[in-house]
Amino acid sequence: MSHQFIKRQWNHLSLGPSCIRLNQSAIRPRKQQEILIKKEHKNIDQKVVHHLTSQPNNIPVKSRILKTYSDDLLNYFNHSYFSPLTYKNEIQALEQARTALSIRRKLKKSNLILRVTDKGHNFYIGSAIEFDKKVQKFFQDTNAFVILEENPFNEILDKVIHLLNRLHGKKLILRWQYNKMMPDRTKSELAHLYFNPKTHKDGIPVRPIENTMRAPTTNISNFLDEIIRPIFDNKCSTTAIIDSASLIKELDKYAKRGLLKSSTLFCTFDIRNLYTMLPQQEALNILVEFLHVHGYRKVKGVPLDTIRKLASIVLEQNVCVYDKKNL
Repeated sequence: MSHQFIKRQWNHLSLGPSCIRLNQSAIRPRKQQEILIKKEHKNIDQKVVHHLTSQPNNIPVKSRILKTYSDDLLNYFNHSYFSPLTYKNEIQALEQARTALSIRRKLKKSNLILRVTDKGHNFYIGSAIEFDKKVQKFFQDTNAFVILEENPFNEILDKVIHLLNRLHGKKLILRWQYNKMMPDRTKSELAHLYFNPKTHKDGIPVRPIENTMRAPTTNISNFLDEIIRPIFDNKCSTTAIIDSASLIKELDKYAKRGLLKSSTLFCTFDIRNLYTMLPQQEALNILVEFLHVHGYRKVKGVPLDTIRKLASIVLEQNVCVYDKKNL
C-alpha cells in the first residue's frame, strides 16, 4: 500500500491516532466558530450549574455568581477562538488541514480504510474489500449476531423504562438511583458496532467494538459499574493482574518469597471472542454469587436480585447497528 500515499501524507499518518491537528477551529469560517463556541459554552455551563445547584451546594439557579461565571466562560471562549494566529502557526494549521483532506480523498478514491489498531496505538490502512471479508469471517466464526428485520429501539427503550418504573414503584431502588439510570428518550440511540484490526495477530483478524454511549441501557450499565467495581477491586486486588506492569510487580513479589525457581513453569493462553461466547445466565449467576460470598445482600441499598435484573437487561437488550443493519 506504500505507493498510495506521498511522503507528506505518510509523515502525517505516522503521528498516530493521538495526534491533534494544530488550531483546527481557528482556521474555520467565523460562523462555524460561533456555532462551536455556543455548543461548548452551553455544554460546560449546564454541567457546572447542575453541579452547583444540587446538593450539597444548593446555590440558587438565578444566583448572580452563576450568571457571572457563564459570562466569563463565554468571554474566555471568544478570546480563545478569535485571537489571531501568528503567520507561522496559520501556515502550519492550513498545511495540516490540507494534508488531512488529501488523505481522506485518497482513501475514498482507492477504496481504502483507515482504522486504529487494536492495542497498537497506531493506524492500519488496507483494502476496504479485504477488511470487510475479515468482518464477515468474524460473523461466520462466532455466529453471535443475527440480522433483525425491524428496528427494536422503541421496544428496548420501553423495556428499560418499564423495568426502572417497576423497581422504583416497589421501592427496590431509590429516587436518585432511578433518575441516574433513566435513559433520555430524545438522546438515546442503538449502539454502533465497528471493528479494529488486530495487527499483533497472525492474519490480522478483527476485534468488535460497540459504541454504547447513547444506548438505552448505558445509564444502567454505568450505575452498576460505579457500585460494583470498587467491591471487585477491593476483594480481588491480590489476585487480579491488569497489565504488564502489574504482572512484573507480582512476579517480583513471587521471586522475593523464594517461589520463582528454575523449574517454575509459565503457561499463557488466549481466549478468542470472549464477549460473544460468554454465557449470559452463567455470568449473572457468578455476579450474584460473588457479591453473596463476600457478605453483600444489598449494594448501595439495591438488593442482589434487583442488581441481577438490571444486569440482565443490559446483557439481553444489546442490539447494535452495523452497515445500516440492526444486529
